[in-house]
Amino acid sequence: MDEVKMIISCVVVKDNRKIVRVSFLRGSDYADGVLPDGVIEKSGGFTPAEVQKLESYLRANRQDILKQAKEINPLRNWLGEWKK
Repeated sequence: MDEVKMIISCVVVKDNRKIVRVSFLRGSDYADGVLPDGVIEKSGGFTPAEVQKLESYLRANRQDILKQAKEINPLRNWLGEWKK
């Protein structure tokens, strides 16, 4: 795979569950996944084999990604953008 960027959300509550949204971007290609499930919910441009690799990556790195998500403060990040 070419260079793929990963974007991690903060922890959010949906349907009384704590989840983290993870997006993978490569040019105009995208794949949107969710943790702790470790599944890609929708994608475009990635092959089915690439989507499977992304899901494997999510599952293998679940704890590290969840840890990063817990450290994100969305209000501080949003306010920080206004200071620029």
